[in-house]
Amino acid sequence: MSKYTLSINGRSRSVEAAPETPLLWVLRDSLSLLGTKFGCGIGQCGACTIHLNGVPTRACMTPVSTVGRKQVTTIEGLDPQGEHPLQRAWKELDVPQCGYCQAGQIMTAAVLLKENPRPSDEDIDGAMAGNLCRCGTYLRIRKGIHRAAELAAADKKLRK
Repeated sequence: MSKYTLSINGRSRSVEAAPETPLLWVLRDSLSLLGTKFGCGIGQCGACTIHLNGVPTRACMTPVSTVGRKQVTTIEGLDPQGEHPLQRAWKELDVPQCGYCQAGQIMTAAVLLKENPRPSDEDIDGAMAGNLCRCGTYLRIRKGIHRAAELAAADKKLRK
């Protein structure tokens, strides 16, 4: 076991884990951050998507020993009050069906909207292609992303 100090959702957190332990299990088992889900364990479904220095990353495939000083953001840290435009849109439009993949969907979509605040359907489909939804809510996810873009634009207008 090794000791690691990680920056998780803006807070320094110390954990002990074997170097090869996937970050997913450190988040869930050691830090009780249960929003990041285990899906496939091979980085193919996107349920475990978190941000490492703002880049969508599969936590199931990221050994804790490789995180170092990178900033880790989980769904719990996206907006602690659940008021990120994507979280608001998801609630407003009732996007999820079972909801299992939705944290990963939102985390991937958050980076898309940061890089492209007004994405087209094609932009959304391309960015979200690596996130699987067993319930098939892809059209609702796309609609939710468009709505989040509208909410984010309105929020920016209010701040001016």
